[in-house]
Amino acid sequence: MVNVIAKSPTHRQARVQAVITLSRDAFEAIQQQSLKKGDPFTVAKIAGLQAAKRTAELIPLCHPLPIDHLEVTYESDAATHSIRLVASAATTAKTGVELEAFVAAAISSLALYDMVKAIDPAATITDLQLLCKTGGKKSFTRVATQPDGVPCVQPS
Repeated sequence: MVNVIAKSPTHRQARVQAVITLSRDAFEAIQQQSLKKGDPFTVAKIAGLQAAKRTAELIPLCHPLPIDHLEVTYESDAATHSIRLVASAATTAKTGVELEAFVAAAISSLALYDMVKAIDPAATITDLQLLCKTGGKKSFTRVATQPDGVPCVQPS
């Protein structure tokens, strides 16, 4: 692990997205919440939140972090039959919270896939990427304006 003992804790935030593209039938089943397994958005959100809290167990050499805020949101795009999942994570710590946001977005999208695979085994998960991060020595923003209009830094 990287030695962070000399670093001071700072407020850190990260937002990560994943996109799942579905068949028309699977997309409509999700929108109508008519899947046999239940509410796909609730299942996917809980899966992402639970996974993010276990990031240090999943990623070798990753520091365990106290997570101050964690959220997974969804945006449906009927034109492309896709759902964009965005995981936002925040902490006050000596190291960043990007991996927790990555794990939340990835696992949320995998849980959503699991919910629809009987209808659409060809569903694809793409665009898993860091949108922005703040805190620490380097901030990062992939695009000046986030697609959903939400800034990376949320008011405290």
